[in-house]
Amino acid sequence: MMQHFPVVAPVVHVHTRAVAAKRKSPTRKTPAVKPRAAKAGARGKLAPARVRRGLAAAEVALPLEAPEVAALVTDIVQAGGTPIGAYRDPLGGRPLLLASLPLSAVQPTPFQRDLSPTHTKRLAQKIDEAAAFLDPLIVVRGAAGGLWTPNGRHRLAAGKLLGLRQITALVSPDESLAYRILALNTEKAHNLKDKSLEVIRMARALAKSDGTRRESSFAAEFEAPELLTLGLVYEENARFGGGAYSPFLKKVDRFADRPLATTLRDRQAYAARLVGIEADVKRIVAALTARGLRSPYLRNYVIARVNPVRFHKAKKGDTRPAMPIAQALVRMAAAAKRFDVGKVSNADLAWVAAGAESAE
Repeated sequence: MMQHFPVVAPVVHVHTRAVAAKRKSPTRKTPAVKPRAAKAGARGKLAPARVRRGLAAAEVALPLEAPEVAALVTDIVQAGGTPIGAYRDPLGGRPLLLASLPLSAVQPTPFQRDLSPTHTKRLAQKIDEAAAFLDPLIVVRGAAGGLWTPNGRHRLAAGKLLGLRQITALVSPDESLAYRILALNTEKAHNLKDKSLEVIRMARALAKSDGTRRESSFAAEFEAPELLTLGLVYEENARFGGGAYSPFLKKVDRFADRPLATTLRDRQAYAARLVGIEADVKRIVAALTARGLRSPYLRNYVIARVNPVRFHKAKKGDTRPAMPIAQALVRMAAAAKRFDVGKVSNADLAWVAAGAESAE
């Protein structure tokens, strides 16, 4: 028996080590999981692209005498300004000219959003406090050889308010930039009304210059098709609450593969139909209010009830409309006409309010 102990003891010892190894196996796998989590975190933190793009430092510099900007230099001098320097955009390589321009020589594009006096005064005050005008305007050639700023209307107005003689600008010979700048505008956040009005004014200008081009070819300039429709409505009624109709329009409004001049006429009819629907919505809300129903979500509730595509959920990657916009507007108008206010209860409104709060 005594001879067996030396044999058994090593076996027990090996078995114990095997069990311990099994218990520690999850710990050994953990380091393999951590790198994957770290990569996911890196994506969440906007990790730089692996492939570098754009120009090298030596390629950015551009002399004022370069052919790409020579004509623009002449325009600047004729306008009473002074070219300061030129360079190539480090991303796309397009030529740009830094210049000092008289305020009187620069005008906002005619299709820009309306000027906000309140924002202009606040902006002028902050510029004055900083004692520096640090954000140059973006300027392109406009109609009849003029100079347009597609995204500096408030800074331009603030400069005039401060009595500036000159203003700095990045001048581009690419005139089409005036129609693509809306997506880059961060001077003052656009609300839905601002965007819609700017887009419809832009569309009219483009239709006038080249109305034969398809509406869909301007998708980058217009951002979203419903902005065109809402813009037409806002022109008729600046107090229109387009936000409540936006979810509906996003499901049915698409850019058309027809000439822009033609589609604008079609959209005028869509806008008229939407104005009629809104008139019925107001009538319904007034009737519900008269019955004692009170809720900040009352109008949104009515619009959702008459929305013929409210339950439509597009499959991933499917960009087709839930139904043609003309058909959807006809159905929505009909639903608003036959809306039964007697079937609405406070419980319905409470359900809508709960849904709205959970979505915030």
